Amino acid sequence: MVEVGSRIRALREGMGYSLRDLADRSGVSAPMLSQVERGETSPTLAVAAKIAAGLELSLSQLLRLDEGGSVTVVRDDGRLRGGGARGHAYEVVTPGLPGQRAEVSLHVLRPGAATGGPDDPPIHEPGARETAVVTGGRLRLICDGTTYDLAEGDSVTFDADLPHHFENPDGSEARFFAVVAAGLRRS
Repeated sequence: MVEVGSRIRALREGMGYSLRDLADRSGVSAPMLSQVERGETSPTLAVAAKIAAGLELSLSQLLRLDEGGSVTVVRDDGRLRGGGARGHAYEVVTPGLPGQRAEVSLHVLRPGAATGGPDDPPIHEPGARETAVVTGGRLRLICDGTTYDLAEGDSVTFDADLPHHFENPDGSEARFFAVVAAGLRRS
């Protein structure tokens, strides 16, 4: 059996779950989870499947059976690209790996352009958090009806499941990286 205890602990802590939280979500007792995390016992496949479900993963994702290695390189020509029609272009710079809990993307806004509109619904799942780092120009975040003006070098973190969009209020191009951590639970 693949040693999964430390992986389960890292995933559980990364999602902000206590042992009791994961026990409630998975149906596996907290003492059993603790023993598995400490490497004192290996879970049966049935127990591992319950733990995986409690972490919102498939069994193969939990056991890393569907990953090719521990390092994944995303080449420039392999990036997922989109936008462009309304003066907003983006590239997802992280690979689309199973169980990945964060996505990093690079955005470019032409002068006067926006990533969306005030009436667009949130595109991120409940509990998602987003951090944006302005690497060039000026940027405006409108989040849940409140406006935040940002300059090069500024960063902002917010609940990404709220209605939000970015605008370029300036006469020059704006560039920013966005990191969306999906599925992280707020207590």
